[in-house]
Amino acid sequence: MADTTPKSILVVDDDPQVLSLMADILSDAGYRVLEARDGRHAMAAIRKGPVDVMVTDLIMPEQEGVETITQLKKEYPGIRIVAISGAAEGAYLKLAELLGAHAVLRKPFAPGQLLDQIAKVLA
Repeated sequence: MADTTPKSILVVDDDPQVLSLMADILSDAGYRVLEARDGRHAMAAIRKGPVDVMVTDLIMPEQEGVETITQLKKEYPGIRIVAISGAAEGAYLKLAELLGAHAVLRKPFAPGQLLDQIAKVLA
């Protein structure tokens, strides 16, 4: 029997509009979406329940995405990671890949690009 439980995706961004937009795109596509405004809140959300994919911005106050990726890879290596950033012409995305992000997206991106990356990391 196939597992029909929706995949859980945690979106992490300090910009409330970006966070809301990503959550809407993903929930409209049938995913169960959790939200966090920085890495510290993301790790707290992950500890509360299962998460299949974390989509995280890289530059945020409190706890940045790069630090969160490093922590996540140590504590929850099975969670897939999509890093997003528009800072420094996307230079931080290469660092995210080196730290173990499974996919990267440069801001701004189209809804279809986000969904494509989610499908790719879940395949």
